[in-house]
Amino acid sequence: MSAYKSEFLNVLAARGFIHQVSEPEALDALAAKGAITAYIGFDCTAASLHVGSLLPIMMLHWLQQTGHRPIALMGGGTTRVGDPSGKDESRRILTDEMINQNLASIRQIFDKFLKFDGHGGNALMANNADWLNTLNYIDFLRDVGRHFSVNRMLSFDSVKMRLDRQQELSFLEFNYMVLQAYDFVELNKRTGCVLQMGGSDQWGNIVNGIDLGRRMNNAQLFALTSPLITTASGAKMGKTAAGAVWLNADLMSPYDYWQYWRNTEDGDVGRFLKLFTVLPLDEIAKLTALKGQEINEAKKVLATEATALVHGRDAAEQAAETARKTFEEGALASSLPTVEISRTELEKGLGVLIAFSEKTGLVSSNGEARRQIKAGGLRVNDAAIADEKMALGVGNLTPEGVIKLSLGKKKHILLKPV
Repeated sequence: MSAYKSEFLNVLAARGFIHQVSEPEALDALAAKGAITAYIGFDCTAASLHVGSLLPIMMLHWLQQTGHRPIALMGGGTTRVGDPSGKDESRRILTDEMINQNLASIRQIFDKFLKFDGHGGNALMANNADWLNTLNYIDFLRDVGRHFSVNRMLSFDSVKMRLDRQQELSFLEFNYMVLQAYDFVELNKRTGCVLQMGGSDQWGNIVNGIDLGRRMNNAQLFALTSPLITTASGAKMGKTAAGAVWLNADLMSPYDYWQYWRNTEDGDVGRFLKLFTVLPLDEIAKLTALKGQEINEAKKVLATEATALVHGRDAAEQAAETARKTFEEGALASSLPTVEISRTELEKGLGVLIAFSEKTGLVSSNGEARRQIKAGGLRVNDAAIADEKMALGVGNLTPEGVIKLSLGKKKHILLKPV
């Protein structure tokens, strides 16, 4: 346990959320003395956040649980510009209407982790469009722009990486860090917010905001960043062969979400239990101590607890039960993901390659399906496919009226004729 005085920093440190803190003693004293307000920025380029946003959401969750006030700042304004952090390409420009639709959808995720003002809590969801969209450019240059040194901005990693690779960095994106710094100052003025948190790649941007707050308002502001999460094998967290791991159930089913966590590498189980569940640390220590085959029990607990936070306890337990029936009993669980196809198509004969690639997306292409068949990786109703020219028909329907397609032991989809 670290020697912080405040419960907030103690919890974050013990669970592995802290990478860097500016002036830790001063922030700790402030958080120990009374409630502080802190924020994290989220962009709204899609209708759902993905699992990569879970770490910052959990930081806001623990902030509120330890008696402080969290702000989820939605980048309704900055989404119109684009953050250059670590990216090679410029971001696609969205209309205000698309941004607002995304915001409404994303709000549903935050409701599961935070108690908002008016709903029994003190959390705020702010939108930087409220102050950025009405800025007068000349006034902004005079009041804010004069505090920024271009020399210093060029030295930040997010900018340097793009320039070193000779990737174009538009003036629009170059302004992003000025706008983000201004967000911090504006939130401080409007809500008394004194802390900005974010991933380790945001350190430079957050420090810019601290500096701007001091120069403009003589405010003392703080930064806290979390480590970049990679898996034990070095892969980036939250990416699978099928794409992003979305938090909205309409983009990724609770069952598939459960499976994502169940497939955690052995070396990550303890760390992920601390970061992505709210289980007590002594319980996590017992689960982490499991060895050999028993580690799979800890993975199931991780999968169920992580899924319960996003999709609710009932959906998580149903996913766990579906997995148990499918893998331990070999039963056909009706709650497996289902894809409907026309009965006529099945009566004519549906090529197995098309069934696995186009119809269900279990594999990315016909070529990938062929490779999997050669390796014995594709199954129909639990029987390995030997012939890539095989066609599925009504004769393949199980007594339940479906066809079960499987990729390996862990990915299954039911084809249901309608």
